[in-house]
Amino acid sequence: MTELMKQVVLKRYCDGPPRLNDFEIVEKPVPVPNPEQFRVRHIWNSVDPGTRSRLSGGDSYAAALPLGKTIDGFSVGVVDASEHADYPVGTKVFCAGGWRTHTIQSGKGFIGKVPDAVALPLSLWIGVLGVPGLTAWFGLKSVAKFSEGDRVLITSAAGPVGATAGQLAKAGGAAQVVGVAGSDEKCRWLVEEAGFDAAINYKTTPDLDTAIDEAMPKGVDLLFDNVGNAMINRVLPKMRLNGRICVSGQVADYNLSPDETPGIVNTKPFITHRVLMHGLVVFDFAREFPTALNEMAGLIGKGELKLKEERFSGIETMPEAFCGLFRGENFGRRVVQVSPDD
Repeated sequence: MTELMKQVVLKRYCDGPPRLNDFEIVEKPVPVPNPEQFRVRHIWNSVDPGTRSRLSGGDSYAAALPLGKTIDGFSVGVVDASEHADYPVGTKVFCAGGWRTHTIQSGKGFIGKVPDAVALPLSLWIGVLGVPGLTAWFGLKSVAKFSEGDRVLITSAAGPVGATAGQLAKAGGAAQVVGVAGSDEKCRWLVEEAGFDAAINYKTTPDLDTAIDEAMPKGVDLLFDNVGNAMINRVLPKMRLNGRICVSGQVADYNLSPDETPGIVNTKPFITHRVLMHGLVVFDFAREFPTALNEMAGLIGKGELKLKEERFSGIETMPEAFCGLFRGENFGRRVVQVSPDD
């Protein structure tokens, strides 16, 4: 009997927030590796807000995903068939595997071996030790040029990117780290567990501008933004001299058409306060990934980098896990177990 794999494909283009019927689960025979290839049985898959930018039929920083194609995503799993000398059966790897239970890899592109000596949960390699953590690391250190004494504002701060960026800033000697999040529970976790100096619930505060001013009366040196244009426009007048903005994500704008997307009009601080704004695609720093991963693994091992995960079970749950990101339901990194962790 032919062994089958499952994958989630794009059934129809998303119009506004993604919905369950935008996706379809299909089965195919498990692929067999050719020479110089190996097959990965996925154990954990991720759902990522940035994936939404490819699902409307128009190009973003990456090309639009055609209908019927497997949804992009990151995976960690084990090699279960191999024709590649460097990846024998039993090797645990993280990779860009997509929303499927198996994938064929060649050892090129985004892929790495999970170190046997690092005794951490496997799911972390698509979380704080995967693209979210790397985005926080390079966004803060290489793009925004964080330096000791900076006053840092993080938006979508309870998400895996924001929470990691804020903790790295604190570890690096920030004078102040303030997060913006969407519930009192998230705000408490940011302060009590992740070590932020303050956190603002944007859903309940009567005036977000005033709340930021009161939390950061001396202004903002570094805005690490995961939300979008409206937030950047709001914070620009609060930037200090030589302030920096890292545009890491745009979760509030992904579901909007170009005509609906807010503009940035508070541009005067770019001149008066010499503010710099820079976008981030983390794969620009791929050669430096091993160094960052080693350092973050060390921080986790010492208990200096706190983590928050939401776990789902079964590839059938991936569309719902993804759609919930855009309803603000997630608290931490969302990962889906698609096969046994053995």
